[in-house]
Amino acid sequence: MKTTHIISTIALLSLAVPASAETTMRVMGQPAATGLIQNNVEGPFFADFAASTGLDITAEFQPADVTGIKDTEQLRVLKSGLFDIISLRLSQVSRDEPTILGLDLVGLNPDYASGRETVAAFKSVVDARLQEQFNTKLLGVWPFGPQVLFCEPEISSLADLSGLKVRVYDQNLANFISLVGGTPVPLSFGDVQQSLARGVVDCAITGPSSANSAGWPEVTSYMMPIAFQMAMNGYGMNLDTWNALSAEDQEKMQAAFDTLIEDIWTYSEELFVDAVQCNVGQQPCETGTLYDLTLVEVSDADKALISTAVTDVSFPAWKEICDATNPACSSSWLETVGVAKGY
Repeated sequence: MKTTHIISTIALLSLAVPASAETTMRVMGQPAATGLIQNNVEGPFFADFAASTGLDITAEFQPADVTGIKDTEQLRVLKSGLFDIISLRLSQVSRDEPTILGLDLVGLNPDYASGRETVAAFKSVVDARLQEQFNTKLLGVWPFGPQVLFCEPEISSLADLSGLKVRVYDQNLANFISLVGGTPVPLSFGDVQQSLARGVVDCAITGPSSANSAGWPEVTSYMMPIAFQMAMNGYGMNLDTWNALSAEDQEKMQAAFDTLIEDIWTYSEELFVDAVQCNVGQQPCETGTLYDLTLVEVSDADKALISTAVTDVSFPAWKEICDATNPACSSSWLETVGVAKGY
């Protein structure tokens, strides 16, 4: 977004949402269209922000998809001070700060335990970078959950993606889809369902719960529950807002977000299991709509292909891009995540 566009957007929203007392913080949440994590955990946390944090602060909360701001612009908007807190869509904002992608390279986090290990190792590196470049304090990182494959054409393995157009949400995933012969198509989440219906893309990747909420099974026929990534997201606070809090209030704020993030990790895993069952017409299905997608069993060959993605594709490609803007990027990753995971 050009600077003049940002300024005009700030001016417009300033008229629409009047600045109130100092005890009010403006918050941009996840898009409502992403489903149950936003609706059932994030939304209630900010709806009663004072009780959630133990601080005399209220939150003016808006889901991202009603702000008129693209998710790719979140870091610039947070730096500008238009919002005090943003539920950051990390893959999308990684275009502005590639260091972020080190949290979720394709093949790095095949399950929740692996994802927790990665976040524990690398979150402080990302936090330092966001503070330096975007005046943003990273309060924590959480996953939507394993990002899996939905297709309308029949597929039985990743090899069948050859020649198909596949929706992706970051460059690292795009590189992997290209490797297996597919054509990566970057699309925002809100545009995917219609794009699948119209044949703009043949397949798309997201979490099974988000797909269920957005009606993807209405326009696809096959689901392969292989985890490309964990779709890490996070909460960022404008650093000026953070620094304006007393040390005691900073502790309370961080503790509240630690609890929120742990709740999301737990809920995300519960949703994943249930949403897979809902999408393929199995019971119990408690959190979503029952559909009848064909479940594509993940072969050992496809698991092996994903497991080699870090060293063969995702890390080398990311290293080149990230080191160009942050010379310490890949070395910091190797010293933290690399050591933790034995790369």
